[in-house]
Amino acid sequence: MATKLSQISLPLKLTFLIFSMVLNCMGLIILQLSEAKITYGELGMLESFKDLPIAFISLFAVSFINKTGTKKALILALIIVGICSSLLPFMKDFWFYKLWFAIIGTCFAIGKICVFGIIRNNISDEKALAKTMNSVEASFMIGIFVVNTGFGWLISSRYSEFWKFGFLLITLLSVVTIFLFSKIEISEARSSQNKSLISELSGFATLPVLLFLGVAFFIVFVEQGFNSWLPSFYKNHLQVNSFFALQASSFLALFSYAGRTITANIIRNFSLTGYYISCVFLIITILTAILGIQYFDSENSKLLLFLFPVIGLFLSPLYPVINSKMIATIDKTKVNLFTSLIVIFSSLGSSVSSIIMAVLFEKQLLNFYPLYILGSVFVLFTISLVYFKFSQKNI
Repeated sequence: MATKLSQISLPLKLTFLIFSMVLNCMGLIILQLSEAKITYGELGMLESFKDLPIAFISLFAVSFINKTGTKKALILALIIVGICSSLLPFMKDFWFYKLWFAIIGTCFAIGKICVFGIIRNNISDEKALAKTMNSVEASFMIGIFVVNTGFGWLISSRYSEFWKFGFLLITLLSVVTIFLFSKIEISEARSSQNKSLISELSGFATLPVLLFLGVAFFIVFVEQGFNSWLPSFYKNHLQVNSFFALQASSFLALFSYAGRTITANIIRNFSLTGYYISCVFLIITILTAILGIQYFDSENSKLLLFLFPVIGLFLSPLYPVINSKMIATIDKTKVNLFTSLIVIFSSLGSSVSSIIMAVLFEKQLLNFYPLYILGSVFVLFTISLVYFKFSQKNI
């Protein structure tokens, strides 16, 4: 098992790296298109073109994946992402960004279900799952760093007008990942074909599952407030230039990568519940410190540039830890369907968060940005405590 996992580890990490880059370029695109006189209201809705297809396609994707197999479905998704990324530099109309994100969102829904399914089919132990998920999802943070740093360099250089050609790198990475997947064998778990979708979904209609989905929703809800909108907060509220806004946001990705990597290496020594709660408590502590600085010192203190990224160290482990805890209890034949529910609620959390954030930016209420994030974390903390109370019940 360990040998097989080591063979599939690199292409799985590259898959998450690729999807991270195409999904988290939203912050960059918001920054660039806002200068082209596109309103924050329109840009906030742009996020929905990415997230809503993720939600709607997920359940249908399960049937497709079960018929084709996780490997073939994942390769197809990567092929489409590669083609779309190669086309973006040559398109100028805003409508294409909507179409582009809709296609990317659909491919991500398929890709995430496949990746989670592959991991679950190879690992059964709860803590081993947490270790692997943190390791694979750490590459998601590298994607954010690459996007912010690489594109930040491009838009601040004399080649700034060619910033969209950076997406050709994603096409190249897609080709490499497809090649790696074509060379390995992956175990497939067949889902039951004699049950209707409604019948299978009804099996998940339990309190622990519903609470878990609520937790997943709010984790992504909080994350989205950072990943897509932090560069614009830095630029508009802290008055830094576009390049520094993206570079400062890159540190959030680095701290997030460190958080998931550290978690992957030490999680076996801790209770998953205790580790999760400790991380949430530390996030609340840092946000409280940020609010203290903002309201008792200076609301646009440059110290905030360095405090916000530290949150990533404790925010990033939450999603893989809570997912691994729940997925370890799910039968292998149902993991694709269950992952589709995770994808749906995660995408809804992302979309709702971005729409609310767009309102904050549109109404020039950026001084409430840390308070908004803190309130969201308190809601997450409350739901998480209730979930852990009931998580010992059988699904």
